[in-house]
Amino acid sequence: MTPEPLSPAGTDASTATPPPGCPAHGLSPGGLSRLYGPDAEDLGAVYEKLRAEHGTVAPALLHEDVPVWVVLGHSENMQMVRSPSQFCRDSRVWNRLLDGTVKPDHPYMPHIAWQPICAHAEGDEHLRLRGAVTGAISTIDHRGVRRHINRATQRLVNAFCEDGRAELVGQFADHLPMAVMCEILGMPDEYNDRIVQAARDMLRGTETAIASNEYIVDALMRLTALRRAEPKEDFTSHLINHPARLTDEEVGQHLRLVLIAAYEATANLIANVLRMVLTDPRFRARLNGGQMTVPEAVEQTLWDEPPFSTVFAYFAKQETELGGQRIRKGDALIHGIAPGNVDPRVRPDLKANMQGNRSHLAFGGGPHECPGQDIGRAIADVGVDALLMRLPDVKLGCEEHELRWRETLSNRHLVELPITFAPKPQQDVMQLPAAHPVRPPRPSRQVIGMTPSASASPSASPSPSQPPSQAGASDSVVSASVSAPAATPADTTPMPVAMPTATSVPDRRPGVFRRFLRWWRGR
Repeated sequence: MTPEPLSPAGTDASTATPPPGCPAHGLSPGGLSRLYGPDAEDLGAVYEKLRAEHGTVAPALLHEDVPVWVVLGHSENMQMVRSPSQFCRDSRVWNRLLDGTVKPDHPYMPHIAWQPICAHAEGDEHLRLRGAVTGAISTIDHRGVRRHINRATQRLVNAFCEDGRAELVGQFADHLPMAVMCEILGMPDEYNDRIVQAARDMLRGTETAIASNEYIVDALMRLTALRRAEPKEDFTSHLINHPARLTDEEVGQHLRLVLIAAYEATANLIANVLRMVLTDPRFRARLNGGQMTVPEAVEQTLWDEPPFSTVFAYFAKQETELGGQRIRKGDALIHGIAPGNVDPRVRPDLKANMQGNRSHLAFGGGPHECPGQDIGRAIADVGVDALLMRLPDVKLGCEEHELRWRETLSNRHLVELPITFAPKPQQDVMQLPAAHPVRPPRPSRQVIGMTPSASASPSASPSPSQPPSQAGASDSVVSASVSAPAATPADTTPMPVAMPTATSVPDRRPGVFRRFLRWWRGR
C-alpha cells in the first residue's frame, strides 16, 4: 500500500510526521541530509554517510528541501537505468512537480522541465529521436575529428607555451571540448569565452543558470534555421535531414543536449586526467614508461573521478522496491554515478588498478546510455596526449593540498590546475605535437660540377628499392650551395662533398607501428 502523503501545512505536528521510508521522513532538525548548502560541501562524504545509515538507496533533500532518493549501489543503479518498465526520465510524472513542491524558478528547472528530446522520451518516440541522434553521430568523421582536436590543442598550447606556466582548467580543459564540439555541430564561429562560461554556469544551479541556458538555446536555434536553409556536411545538417524528420524545436533541443553533455563531461574528464598525471607519481611514471596508455589513463579516471557525479533524475512509473526501499509512483531518484563507482561491493580496495575494466557508471546505461561517449573519449585521449607531447616536463605549479574543487549535485569540478614547465616555442597548428618542433625541410639542392668518381660512393647511390629522387636526401650529403659556380671543361677537380655520417640514413616510409600511432592520433 502506498504511504499517505504529508498533511497540509499548518496541521498539528504530531499528525504531519511522514511514514518511515518516505523520502520526506526526518524533515525536522536532525533529519535528512541536504544535497546542497554548507553541509554538502563534500558530497562524497554525504553519500558515504547516507550509505552507512540507509544502505544502497537513501532518502535525501534536493534544493529547496525537495525530497528525492539517491541510488548509491552499483547494481541498484544498473537495475534502475536498465528497467524502463519501472523507471523513466519523463519529469511530467514527478509527484513533487505535479503537487507544486517544485517551483518554476527552481535552479534545476533547466534539467527538470520536460523537453522534446530522447533523454525524456519513451517507447516508439524514444526510438525515433534516439535514432536521429545516433544516425547523425554515425556520420562524424572520427579521423577528421582527431585532426581537429590536435589543431585545437596546438592553438590553446600556443597561447601559453612561451610563458613557462599556465592554468590548465581555464586555459585548456574548459576550452578544448567546446572548440571541438562547435566544429562538429557546424558552428565554429560561435566558439568563444562567452559560450564556454554559459555552458559551465547552466549546470551549476546558480541564479544565472536559466539566463545562460537561454543564451545557449538561442545560438543553437539560429544554427538550426541556418542549416535548414543551407545544409552542409556537419552533425546539425545530418540531424535535420534524418528520416525521422525532427522539427526545428526537436533539433535545437537535441543540439543543446549533445553540446552540453559532451562539453561538461569532457571538460571535467580532461581536467581530472591531467590532475592525476600531475599528482600521482606512480601514474606519471607508468604513463611515461609506456605501461599505461592515455586511453587507459582515461578509463581509470572514469572510475575514480567520473565527469558527472550524478544524473538527475529518474522517476518511478509505478510503486516498486529498489535496494530494500519502498519507492512510490512518481518519486524522483538520482542516478548516483560517483557513489556507485565506489560501492564497496564492487571496489573493496579503492586503490586497486581498474585497468581494462569498463563497468563503471560514467556514461550511464540502458536505453539512455550516452550515445556520444566515443567522441568524449577521443577528445580526452588526443588532447591530453598532444599536450603532454608539447610539454613533457610539465609539473604541478602548487602543492597538491592547495587544489580546490567546486562541487554541485551534478559534478565535482576542479577550479584550477596550475602548472610550470620550461618555456617552449609556438608551433604551427598543422604540425605534429612535439616538445622540439621540427624545422621546415631545406629546399632541394643540386651539386654542380661533380665528376662521376666523386658521386660513386655506395652510400650516396640510390638503392634498387628506392626512387632516385629520394636517394641521398640527408643534409650531410646534399651540402653544396645552389649558387656554386659551374665547373669549366678545364676544371676537372671534383668539388668536395661531405660523406654521410654513421647516423645519416635515407628517408624511409614509417614502420607499421608508427603509422598506426599517426592514424590513432588523427595525423
